[in-house]
Amino acid sequence: MIEVKNLTKRFKRRTAVDDLTFSVKRGEVVGFLGPNGAGKTTTMRMLSCYMPADSGSILIGGQDVYTQPDEVRRKIGYMPENNPLPIDMRVREYLKFRARLKGMAVKRSRERVDYVTEVCGLKDVSRKLIGQLSKGYRQRVGLADALVNDPELLILDEPTIGLDPHQIRSVRQLIKDLGKTHTVLLSTHILSEVEVTCDKVVIIHLGRIIAADTVDNLHHRMSSERQVVAEIAAPAAELRRHWEQAEGVEQFDIQPVDGDFQRCSLTAREGVDLRVTVYQLARENDWTLRELTRTRHSLEDIFVHVTRGEPEEEF
Repeated sequence: MIEVKNLTKRFKRRTAVDDLTFSVKRGEVVGFLGPNGAGKTTTMRMLSCYMPADSGSILIGGQDVYTQPDEVRRKIGYMPENNPLPIDMRVREYLKFRARLKGMAVKRSRERVDYVTEVCGLKDVSRKLIGQLSKGYRQRVGLADALVNDPELLILDEPTIGLDPHQIRSVRQLIKDLGKTHTVLLSTHILSEVEVTCDKVVIIHLGRIIAADTVDNLHHRMSSERQVVAEIAAPAAELRRHWEQAEGVEQFDIQPVDGDFQRCSLTAREGVDLRVTVYQLARENDWTLRELTRTRHSLEDIFVHVTRGEPEEEF
């Protein structure tokens, strides 16, 4: 659906987007992440035909953004970060106006407005002035606007910015549902939202891509299967003696938690799964085992790790 090659954009002496190359398959929901000033919005504007690139190429659904901009625009629904909605227009009136502006016939525009007001949860406020709506409903109007021309690709720049937790959850579910029938490129700083919504993540830093993979694969690359954490109700001295003698344990740390429980952080030798060893030890000694997990980094940990310095080649 999206094919970007060697995309570059400069503003005076600053390079906002530096030789960017990535692709998005049809039907994917992709999180486009990065710190402030990383080049996300600039890239989205170029993808949406709002801004020309200095060099490189962009294909949307096989059509070139520069030589076929009208055809590309018909394939795209774009929701900018700060959506400029007219506060003196009613919701349905505005959406009909936008549908007609996007080249839709009168009958078709009415059908699409009926559909997007339903799917975006705007039916109860369709006759209200946009200026009377809450921030959450205005974001829904922005999503409905992006959807009204039935685009193949949705480009959403910070769609949940400024929303409260309930509104975020509602809009997140809406985006997840839209991902079943559309390709979605989503920019956001709410990383928990990306983990539950997106199939793939592209992380950009200083205008360059430093990570592009599925969320699960990024977790796998950051998290070591050799790291195991266990909480066991047992004497610390006996645990220490056992871990020192265990052939499969490379390193360990024991910290008291509450009651008789000790928190054991264990690093296994290559090829060893310590979970079986820990379970057998607890069973043989009749010790209570209340936690046994492999360590797993959050997407926030991964984001901070890859954006704190120079791009990581392994990603």
